[in-house]
Amino acid sequence: MKTLIASTALVLTAFAASASVTAEIGTYAPNVDVQSLSNAELNTILSVIHSDDSEGEKRAVIQALVK
Repeated sequence: MKTLIASTALVLTAFAASASVTAEIGTYAPNVDVQSLSNAELNTILSVIHSDDSEGEKRAVIQALVK
């Protein structure tokens, strides 16, 4: 029973994180299929999003990365 609860919690956490990442990326590059991106690409994009660059620079870099 504990394993089932732990597994369910892990799945729900991953789903919530996925929705959050999709929303963050969608702010800078709308209509991007986040699931088609590799983990390395996602990590790079998240690094750009959380950087000190201007919003315009972030948008330009992220849109170039997802093309």
